[in-house]
Amino acid sequence: MFPALPSLSALPRRLAGALRRPLPAVVCAAAALALLAWWLLPLGGAPSPRGTVTLATGVPTGVYARYGELLRQDLAQDMPQLDVRLTRSEGSIDNLRQLTSGRAGFTIATADAVAAYRERGERGARSLRACARLYDDYMQLVVPEGSRVRSAKDLRGLRVGVGADGSGVQLITRRLMAAAGLDFGRDIRPVRVGIDTMPSLLRRGELDAFFWSGGLPTAAVQHLEDRFPVRLVQLGDLAAALHRQGGQSRYYREAVMPADAYPRAQRGQGVKTIAVANLLVTTDREDAALTEAVTRTVIRSRDAIGEEVHAAQKVDLRTAVFTDPLALHRGARRYYVSEKP
Repeated sequence: MFPALPSLSALPRRLAGALRRPLPAVVCAAAALALLAWWLLPLGGAPSPRGTVTLATGVPTGVYARYGELLRQDLAQDMPQLDVRLTRSEGSIDNLRQLTSGRAGFTIATADAVAAYRERGERGARSLRACARLYDDYMQLVVPEGSRVRSAKDLRGLRVGVGADGSGVQLITRRLMAAAGLDFGRDIRPVRVGIDTMPSLLRRGELDAFFWSGGLPTAAVQHLEDRFPVRLVQLGDLAAALHRQGGQSRYYREAVMPADAYPRAQRGQGVKTIAVANLLVTTDREDAALTEAVTRTVIRSRDAIGEEVHAAQKVDLRTAVFTDPLALHRGARRYYVSEKP
């Protein structure tokens, strides 16, 4: 359905007066068509982006993948001439590699993973730019209900799912192990698999515990607590030691998982843990008009996406610009400037 044409009273005074005066039929028709074309232009007067763009997300059972799918649907509504494609990944570091290699145009990554990628000087690190700060990932340590583990310090000698290589969860797990006084390679038996595999291994008794870093709630953990008695272990006792590591550890904050994130596993209790912000990331090569349009959709789709991905309810125009360690892409910055009152 086309939007209604403006009334004469809504038009500039000179234009309204000109349209009231008798004009030849041809001129009237031309003026009407020009007015209609102007009225149907997208906000900002720019044509809708077109072509193909790829968004790198995550493993199928993680929040990145679900958020990416919902965002793809909203982008398709806002930019019908843009073909948005999704690719899966092992997590933040893998996402950044897809982005800088040109296999993706946009991706999601945690702030600490972005900082690590830049500090290691990995390929294309200097080209990274941010579109928005999204929602926080919460570090989750999951064990069978009857486990003796009450802290990460109790994981010595156990088989621990630590996330796949190239994942943000493994990056944080390594730092948490150091904070707990454990050596990642010697004091635990690390199993390098992702959230698509760890829950089934725990159910079969092939893992004693696993770490996961994701938005709340994560579907894979929800499904696990529905089928197998598990418990979430607090990580709050490691916060001080984690922050003493300095460097990229400044991107972590103390947090509490709400009691209703995983009702069965938490038994109505909040769980102290560590959180880190997610960023929507692109490169300085990306088109400014496309980046502005994508950023606009990200912010405006918060409520719709948040109905299914509760973590997305945290996306907010006031905090979206805080994208440390990355500068905003010029297209994203243009959007935020346009939204100022």
